[in-house]
Amino acid sequence: MKPIVQISLDLTNIDEALETAALAMRAGVDWLEAGTPLILAEGLHGVKKLREAFPGVPIVADLKTMDGGYLEAEMMAKAGATHVVVMARAHEETIKCVVQAGQDFGAKVMGDNLGCPDMVAAAKWLEDLGCDYVIHHIGYDERRGIAARGERMPSPLDQLKEVVQAVKIPVQAVGGLTLEQAIRCPEYGAPLVVLGAPLTIDADAFKTADGDLESSLRLICQKIHEYEI
Repeated sequence: MKPIVQISLDLTNIDEALETAALAMRAGVDWLEAGTPLILAEGLHGVKKLREAFPGVPIVADLKTMDGGYLEAEMMAKAGATHVVVMARAHEETIKCVVQAGQDFGAKVMGDNLGCPDMVAAAKWLEDLGCDYVIHHIGYDERRGIAARGERMPSPLDQLKEVVQAVKIPVQAVGGLTLEQAIRCPEYGAPLVVLGAPLTIDADAFKTADGDLESSLRLICQKIHEYEI
């Protein structure tokens, strides 16, 4: 499949999110993500605003659902989200509920293996339960905490090939990737490339990164779209 570029709008202000999203679309980004900080700050209204501004563009609602799966997925789908995120560490029934809601309301389900002791097995588990995509994810707090202790910071690339080989559904790698690493994700067989903190967003302030972001994004998108998987 042709690689897909997704920008994570990990912002806390809908106006800045809309501005960044417009810039990203001009640069060639394929999917928009209502990041968790944006959902916490703006809720359903933020997703609705993105949908109104960008009709026809896939929108991922990064809910990180752990419970109440059906209702959360239903609400976001009705607000305009085309993809919702459920955590592998949620109860099996919650994952099943999100999958069912996705089927009922026309949303795809992305299963996130963040924090799982066996991330490869978790990815397979998510596929078996009906998720449409796997997010192979090393968390923000985990990365910063380990680095603060002077230890090697884990990367989603450490096990990305194993995750890709374990499932038949598309995989996305998330968590502290450098620009060069993100661009290379399709080489690992992971066609869904997410750009966000710290690539295009200031990871500490959760504000749009300084510099000529649009030109940078355009070059990144061109490079990623050259791959064929």
